Amino acid sequence: MARTATIRDVAAKAGVSIATVSRVLNGSGVTTPETAEKVRLAVAALTFRPSTIGRSLKAARTRTVGVLIPSLSNPVFAESVAGIQDAADEAGYSVLIASTDYSPDREARAIESLLSNRVEGLVLTVADADRSASLDTLDAAQTPYVLVYNQPLTSGRAHVSVDNVAAARAIVERMTALGHRRIGMVAGRFLHSDRSCRRHAGWLAALATAGLPAGPVIEVDFTDTRLATRLAPHLTGADRPTALFASNDLLALATIRAIRDLGLSVPGDVSVCGFDGIEVGALVSPSLATLVQPARAMGRAAFETLRAGFAHEPQGAVLTLPFELRMGESLGPAPLAPAANPTPKS
Repeated sequence: MARTATIRDVAAKAGVSIATVSRVLNGSGVTTPETAEKVRLAVAALTFRPSTIGRSLKAARTRTVGVLIPSLSNPVFAESVAGIQDAADEAGYSVLIASTDYSPDREARAIESLLSNRVEGLVLTVADADRSASLDTLDAAQTPYVLVYNQPLTSGRAHVSVDNVAAARAIVERMTALGHRRIGMVAGRFLHSDRSCRRHAGWLAALATAGLPAGPVIEVDFTDTRLATRLAPHLTGADRPTALFASNDLLALATIRAIRDLGLSVPGDVSVCGFDGIEVGALVSPSLATLVQPARAMGRAAFETLRAGFAHEPQGAVLTLPFELRMGESLGPAPLAPAANPTPKS
């Protein structure tokens, strides 16, 4: 394998010093046109590629941003990362990615790992943006960052999100318009997700406006895909819910599976609606009704907001993007009469 040319090789071929080559490549200092031409010819002859990383480290810039997300397996986060990468690539930046698996305890370590790689700023989703020691540390260090999906209530931290409360209200309003009067919620752990908390608040507010009692709230781990035993106690009796709102699409899909495992049908016995708008929801049967977040656009907007911070423009920017309700086969009219008590399949 041919040896990669170095700046020393360029200097030797051009008959100049390494410092002169550096000045020509970086456009700094003064060199004669003849000397600059010698360097450019040597670079071309040797197919020399300057080390972007090496140059940026000397200038205390790496043109790299860190991205922290709760999960690599949830497509909604993958979609936003794709948006970040699109915008970063256009701007000449690289992206380093870390995940927390929805563990608040892992946030500080993951952020420290990204900072140790000298990222210039961060786009991140944390467990609780209003009470985050990690964000307090970034604020104290004046490290630029922008939150994505998080919707802080009081901190004034820069973020890009949808209005989670209004979105959850829209889902419940659609359910009540279909005749549902007993509406429950399958929620990811509130301690691990302020988004789940905001959506719960919207669910409660919509029920209150409609004059309906709050149905059961089944709080589960975000990684729990077998929910039949958790749902079974709530799907018995005449007053059991006829509709369930899940705080994200993966939980909604797990909820549909659990309802079927309990011998009930979706949406014949129980309707289900998710939140996120992941594409796989449209491929299953019944297709998933869901609240669609513009995840890719959110990622792109978060990176562009972060770049504005690099340019010393005002921090604390808030960008709330629109959402839409995508109707699917999993959400239908309320049943006229409750089905028989469910029996888990063996």
